[in-house]
Amino acid sequence: MIRFIAFLFILLFSYCSNHNTSQINLSEIDAARIFTSFIELHPDTIAYKSEAKSYRWNYEQGLILEAFYRMWKVSNEQKYFDYLKKNIDYYIESDGTIKTYKPGDYNLDNIAPGRALLHLYAETKQEKYRKAAGILMKQIENQPKTTEGGFWHKEIYPFQMWLDGLFMAEPFNTEYAAMFNKPEKFDEIIQQFLLIQNHLLDKKTGLYYHGWDESRKQKWADPETGRSSSFWGRANGWFMMAMVDVLDYIPENHPDRSNVIKMFKNLAATLLNYRDSGTKLWYQVVDQGAREGNYIETSSSLMFIYSYVKGVSKGYLPEKYLQLANESYGSVLNNFINESNGLLYLQNTVSVGGLGGEPYRDGSFEYYVGEPMRINDFKGYGALMFASVELMKLNVKQEKIQH
Repeated sequence: MIRFIAFLFILLFSYCSNHNTSQINLSEIDAARIFTSFIELHPDTIAYKSEAKSYRWNYEQGLILEAFYRMWKVSNEQKYFDYLKKNIDYYIESDGTIKTYKPGDYNLDNIAPGRALLHLYAETKQEKYRKAAGILMKQIENQPKTTEGGFWHKEIYPFQMWLDGLFMAEPFNTEYAAMFNKPEKFDEIIQQFLLIQNHLLDKKTGLYYHGWDESRKQKWADPETGRSSSFWGRANGWFMMAMVDVLDYIPENHPDRSNVIKMFKNLAATLLNYRDSGTKLWYQVVDQGAREGNYIETSSSLMFIYSYVKGVSKGYLPEKYLQLANESYGSVLNNFINESNGLLYLQNTVSVGGLGGEPYRDGSFEYYVGEPMRINDFKGYGALMFASVELMKLNVKQEKIQH
């Protein structure tokens, strides 16, 4: 069935391309099926049954819950809001305390679910959500920093900035600043992106390295630049999504807003140079193509697809990126989603990627391609949700214009 849907998707895309229109070809049923499948697989909580730590407050839940909020906003179906609220309420006490969250870890990953708290506070006005969001904001305000003011990724990773950290912290940080009228925060938020550009952008390729160690003490860090050695796909995906999401809240008149847009546009263009000509998707190590051991990785590909669609919708990117995104999205459906008993299973998502730690992760090509893949990994499935909703939103918008 899914292959038939993908076949129709590609036929419709071909029709639209030949008729000079940007009509989106993902119907509401397609997006709804993706979400319904997830609910049926995870009816009670967003966690991997065999992984105890996934039941703690964590960024993967944050990604999925943000997707559910967006699906609720575009579909107006109560079940999506109810699923979001139920999962957050497992963690939030009446006084705003967040179960299993440890602020002293100064872990940027743990900020990511805060976006759901802001949405719930905006919709319900329940004080517990505002108080819990305030606890996360206190972490950001006290987060250890590099000498230039860049947030450490975690307390256990001193003087290190990772690309992923921008998505984990800054969309929440920016939305909080907009919601509670704290315009002074926008300068520091944009500074995080500019520091990443200064230290992690490779000017030769236009891609971003995964991490930077100001102290140069890590074995994975280049002794001169402090950079890690590889261009990991999902790290670039997190960073790209971070840029396009924070732009929703950075004021139009902020003097550095244009710098974030320029960074986003440059990375969008760069990624086309590394898009696989056959699958129209991207590899786990972006610049290494079909090198032995490398493979098409779906979470990063879907993050890029989402960012392209939203970039066009917001006017940051030209229309051609929407056609490319449609083509790539159809490839994911056709090649990397399997169906069993009516449920959808996303393939080829790497389960994890990091630097340092124990056992030690050296940031090499061999390290990234050696990490295991996981079917329906939340990072990949969450990115699938993001992309499907963004396509649906654009379709709804165009239908309103036509009528």
